[in-house]
Amino acid sequence: MNGFITAKEAAEKWNVTNRQVQMWCKNKMLDGAVMFGSSWAIPETVEKPTRTKNFKPGRKPKDDANK
Repeated sequence: MNGFITAKEAAEKWNVTNRQVQMWCKNKMLDGAVMFGSSWAIPETVEKPTRTKNFKPGRKPKDDANK
């Protein structure tokens, strides 16, 4: 498909693991990524996500105001 790359290609491009790219896709951190069967198709123009401040999926950020 023109205009799309695989998760493996994105991993090599961004110097991260294939699994990390798959998790970004699953968690909707890569805009326009779609799953075809068991593979992800990622738009070539999408940027590598940046890490958010001390946030881990599944956990609520700490609220210092309630201390």
